[in-house]
Amino acid sequence: MDETKNAASAKTGDVPAIRLQNITKRFGSVVANDHVSLSVRHGEILSVLGENGSGKTTLMNMIAGIYYPDQGQIFVDGREVVIRSPKDAFRYQIGMIHQHFKLVDVFSATENIVLGLEDEGRFSLRRAAKRVREISEQYGFDLDPDKKIYEMSVSEKQTVEIIKVLYRGADILILDEPTAVLTPQETQKLFAILRRMRDSGKAIIIITHKLHEVLSLSDEVAVLCKGKYIGTVKTAETDESRLTEMMVGKKVTLNIDRSEPKDPVDRLTVEDITCKNREGAELLRHVSFTARSGEILGIAGIAGSGQRELLEAIAGLQHVNGKILYHNPKTNQTDDLRDKTPLEIRELGVRLSFVPEDRLGMGLVGNMDIVDNIMLRSYKKGKSVFLERKNPRSLAEKIIKDLEVATPSANTPVRRLSGGNVQKVLVGREIAASPTVLMAAYPVRGLDINASFTIYNLLNQQKEQGVAVIFVGEDLDVLLELCDRIMVISSGSISGIVDARTATKEEIGLMMTKNTADAYAHTTAEGGDA
Repeated sequence: MDETKNAASAKTGDVPAIRLQNITKRFGSVVANDHVSLSVRHGEILSVLGENGSGKTTLMNMIAGIYYPDQGQIFVDGREVVIRSPKDAFRYQIGMIHQHFKLVDVFSATENIVLGLEDEGRFSLRRAAKRVREISEQYGFDLDPDKKIYEMSVSEKQTVEIIKVLYRGADILILDEPTAVLTPQETQKLFAILRRMRDSGKAIIIITHKLHEVLSLSDEVAVLCKGKYIGTVKTAETDESRLTEMMVGKKVTLNIDRSEPKDPVDRLTVEDITCKNREGAELLRHVSFTARSGEILGIAGIAGSGQRELLEAIAGLQHVNGKILYHNPKTNQTDDLRDKTPLEIRELGVRLSFVPEDRLGMGLVGNMDIVDNIMLRSYKKGKSVFLERKNPRSLAEKIIKDLEVATPSANTPVRRLSGGNVQKVLVGREIAASPTVLMAAYPVRGLDINASFTIYNLLNQQKEQGVAVIFVGEDLDVLLELCDRIMVISSGSISGIVDARTATKEEIGLMMTKNTADAYAHTTAEGGDA
């Protein structure tokens, strides 16, 4: 044991902190990692890039002890090691911060940090809290050791997860999509802390889809493609175009071609809607806005601010107070959609295409194949007990071709597809429904950059065809490039609507964390309808 610790703490010369050699991992007939070799040194930040299914997370999970490689070797500070569990990983001073936090809500920060640790002699929570404060001060974290998890913001919870691995002595840190749910200000603060860690000698590996973050933070970038290691480049010597070409294997144009709104007309007017959960707590507070045809209205906000409930209310999946008015382009009449079922809404001629966050839970049926999932949109139109499969099959095959869905055939159950490919099927089906209002909640979540830009272009095409597009996104850079207006939601209230062509990330970030007391004060003349 002492020999292991001594080996893990030996940081000499150019010996990598972690070196992987010919790592291979299979899941049945699927090869997730195929003879991957890469390394990261102490005092260095390495970004790991790759398309969906390229094997990034699987590879990191083997370093963290969650999976065990079928072939290959792992070296820590020059010495070969065997990592069969997360406990083994901690012995070699390796800690992984996962995208989905593993915390006990009713425990304090300190209690979560020390949970599961063996303490020699009598355990002291006060002594542990003191150590948490010392780590916070050393790296610049802002954390109250006694604060309960359920009282914390997302960034505070992430801080607890990072300090948890530092408390256990981690010198090698792996972070999986660390900025996915952070505001720009929180992201910059996290990056400053990671740079301090790097400067103190920590080796840091980051998995991320955001190329601008890779270029601003990392020292080197390792690229995987279809489970194979493509190469490692110095960040200072590369750019987004080259990295994308390495990831995808071909040149990709990374431009969102935003056109000007053409003849925008009010299509959906939301007036003063309020939504409560079963316990009576307000999820939405007096929300008002207008979505216009031929325009993309973006919705920005910290995760859990009410985005989901808002879209579900419009789609007829949530009970609300207030008005949801649909201005029908065919009849020139206005219908209140409030309290109508999704079927009643469709029968009115309203086509609200809803791409939910939970792809399989709400959008698709996992055990059904792609053709049958396409039919879910249209089976009610059948004129007999025999359903017509020809048109849905043609549509399924078109979606597979246009969106490059990786699947053996259109008859493959969607549960067998990767998360990114499931998303492509769902978005393709919803757009194919020819809606007049298209609501898309996180339609590129988990998608690689190539597939993401395909979706952005599809949304732009819908806009140009006169559809009112409502886009809920996580990446503020994309929202600013893609949308015409951006509505910011904070704690269930609208804190402002801005012109996406003139707004800044910093402005939106401040609005995302704004107190709801002044929720209506920030609406600009450009938005004008909150």
